[in-house]
Amino acid sequence: MLIDSHVNLHAPQFDEDREAVIARALASGVRLMVNICDRVSNYEAVRLVAQHPDIWCTVGTHPHEAKEDPELQARTLVDIAADPRVVGIGECGLDFHYDLSPREVQAKVFHVHCEAARETGLPLVVHTREADEVMGDILEAEHGKGAFPILMHCYTSGAELARRAAALGAWFSVSGIATFKAAEDVRAVIGDMPAERIILETDCPYLAPVPYRGRRNEPAFLPHVAAKLAEIRGWSLAETEARTADAFFALFQRIPRR
Repeated sequence: MLIDSHVNLHAPQFDEDREAVIARALASGVRLMVNICDRVSNYEAVRLVAQHPDIWCTVGTHPHEAKEDPELQARTLVDIAADPRVVGIGECGLDFHYDLSPREVQAKVFHVHCEAARETGLPLVVHTREADEVMGDILEAEHGKGAFPILMHCYTSGAELARRAAALGAWFSVSGIATFKAAEDVRAVIGDMPAERIILETDCPYLAPVPYRGRRNEPAFLPHVAAKLAEIRGWSLAETEARTADAFFALFQRIPRR
């Protein structure tokens, strides 16, 4: 099966045709999706989408939104994560490209998410951009307090951070960026990722893969990401589906395997 590990189906871009988008995803062979929380204050909208039997969700606050709740507590995340539809903590992390929240606030809130992941045992869904050294330092320090699963979502950072994360047992998700003509450096890192810890995502409505680049992305486009991963790794399409599904269920252990 194909599994989209990172969708944003609660986003307003889907308000007019959300059910049709989900139907197209299922028709394309995408059997499961994880709807990702962008901020804790928006959790109810995220959870509403996860009422669908083929969609699960996470809870957390994106680094862009960290300024909304700089005093966020791990207990808040842990309590919400008691909901059985919640399968991960995040999306959280560091984004030093846009700096939409102060860097010190991003780091503070990220530490709180790491604490919640350690307490719940749920995967930490990590966003990182232009923050490789700081991200590596935080992950290593937090992991040293007690291990927890890590997912480096939509990984486009450098090879050294990938090495540091892989040493902590991290999983990596591949998105439509892998299909972009100028993304040779991304494809090179994908070629070196641990084979048993690679999963797929669209990050819809963003980052539509070629040949849909520039359009609103949706989970039905995931087969194009899978095809590019197969090409990069030298796997067949069937092997790619099997490997990424195995890796997904090894990471998101709250989701029962069918």
